[in-house]
Amino acid sequence: MSDIAPRTSSPPDARVGVGAYVPPAPGAPPAGTRPAGRATHLLTFALEEYFNNFDRLIDRAHWSRFERRVEHGTTRVLDLLDAHRQRATFFCVGWVAEHLPDLVGEIARRGHEVASKGYAQQPLAALTPGAFRDDLARARDVIERVTGTRVLGYRAPGWLGPEDLWALDVLAAESYAYDSSLKPFLRHPHGGAAAGVPRRLERPAGAIWELPVSAVRVGAWHLPVGAGNYSRQLPRWLMRRVLHRWDRTHQAPFVMYFHAWEFDAAQPQISAAPWLDRMRFYRNLDKTPDILADYLARFRFTGAAEYLGISPLPPAPQATPAPGAGATVALAHPAPAPPVGVSLVVPCYNEERTLAYLANTLDSVRASLAGRYALEVVFVDDGSTDETAAALARHFGARADCRVVRHAVNRGVGQAILTGAARARYDVVASIDCDCTYDPHELVRMLPLLTDGVDVVTGSPYHPDGGVRNVPRWRLGLSRSASACYRRVLRQQLRTYTSCFRVYRRTALEGLTLAHGGFLGVAETLGRLDLAGARIVEFPTTLHVRVLGRSKMKVVRTVGGHVVLLAQLAALRARDALAARRTAPRRGAPAAPSPALTRDFPSR
Repeated sequence: MSDIAPRTSSPPDARVGVGAYVPPAPGAPPAGTRPAGRATHLLTFALEEYFNNFDRLIDRAHWSRFERRVEHGTTRVLDLLDAHRQRATFFCVGWVAEHLPDLVGEIARRGHEVASKGYAQQPLAALTPGAFRDDLARARDVIERVTGTRVLGYRAPGWLGPEDLWALDVLAAESYAYDSSLKPFLRHPHGGAAAGVPRRLERPAGAIWELPVSAVRVGAWHLPVGAGNYSRQLPRWLMRRVLHRWDRTHQAPFVMYFHAWEFDAAQPQISAAPWLDRMRFYRNLDKTPDILADYLARFRFTGAAEYLGISPLPPAPQATPAPGAGATVALAHPAPAPPVGVSLVVPCYNEERTLAYLANTLDSVRASLAGRYALEVVFVDDGSTDETAAALARHFGARADCRVVRHAVNRGVGQAILTGAARARYDVVASIDCDCTYDPHELVRMLPLLTDGVDVVTGSPYHPDGGVRNVPRWRLGLSRSASACYRRVLRQQLRTYTSCFRVYRRTALEGLTLAHGGFLGVAETLGRLDLAGARIVEFPTTLHVRVLGRSKMKVVRTVGGHVVLLAQLAALRARDALAARRTAPRRGAPAAPSPALTRDFPSR
């Protein structure tokens, strides 16, 4: 490895990465007063949740559903910094500051700088300059309100490329003192920041400091070894050697960063992420605290603002609304109709990892349904062998509107729904997946479709107005093929038969018996209701890939089961048609319940 930064300095160019290292202005302690033989380096942390980095898999609108874990890693980091009497800069996602103000306030109270990482982790490629400015303002406002100090610095989600350097002009115009969004990598040193050392940039909109992540050169490649991921992936002795060499040979500080979630080895893992991302995010998480402790013991660190010699400043004054602005006039409204009771059945089988996510989601669903619907939730623990029972008790045991029913052995999703419906208090029964692969918030639009004469409303991602997100193509192919086969066998031409996201009339399920367990019971339920003459309405919805835990479906067994079920439903329909022709009901006689609900399938 060869060194990057030259030992001599020259006037910086206005373009990123052209000038050599230029120390901060006179009076900045780290540049001129550091102890001989012991440099002061920059230590930074990204204050973000473990689920904030998977925008292709997780909608930002769904962030609030995940278990919040950032306190665990951040508290460990703060304790390590206190133990070694070192300071750092925390680049905080505005969403985190808004939802966890006490944590962000504690960082400031312990003497560390809190800078901005934008509000919602939106990459610059998705933003216009105006939208970027709005995102900066929203994040800055919430962070300053929590910390009581001015936000001086910024780090971009996903870093800056050569095409993103316009963002530096926006930052300068918004009076940011510095940016730390450049990360030299391989042959593309991001805007020419090949040296990977701090420098002051004269941009058209004003001056701003750039504090790029430190990199070393290996041949023609640049490796951003200041990133915490390198400290976890590379041998510890190698990273220690890199830092020691930088410490001896560079006047510029080594700029290092970690993520708060890297200090929480017990965090839920996003199982839908590609294997390379899973390795990058989760490998050696248990070693990160020891790695940081070793660095803190061997080297001297500080935060960005302190390095630049900038004292904490109060937030900029905000414009106050004129007296009377925003006043509202109370209007009289008619008394609302009494809420409709809805029993929500949730089958659970080995779902301990998803129940915290489910609990947050159901809180939001209750709020969206409040006033129009009275919701009770019936959880059916379908013979789980993990800690699902304990997790259900922990998250829902104290709620009066939640009940738990348990199967001694696993009986399948369809039978779990029937068990929950039998225990339901209300005539309207909805069912959802425990992992929320269908968004339960859609119930607010789905429930009104259960009008007089309708027995079932079923969610349909294959409806022309529905959709799928990140679901593997092979799974979609199997599911679509199964639906095409069911359309040939059953009466009603639906697009989807395998979704358990449904709304039933409880009376439609009374007396229904199932011959199949596993996931087949969901399709069998719809098939039997169809042959019994029930009216089924489809609701277009979106199927999302499961992001927590693993699917319990056995693919080969399930495919074979669908083949058998299709043959059985076809034989049942043919037998019922033959019987109907032989025995027509007498005029005026009451209709008997359809045998399709309870009759055993014909023997093969």
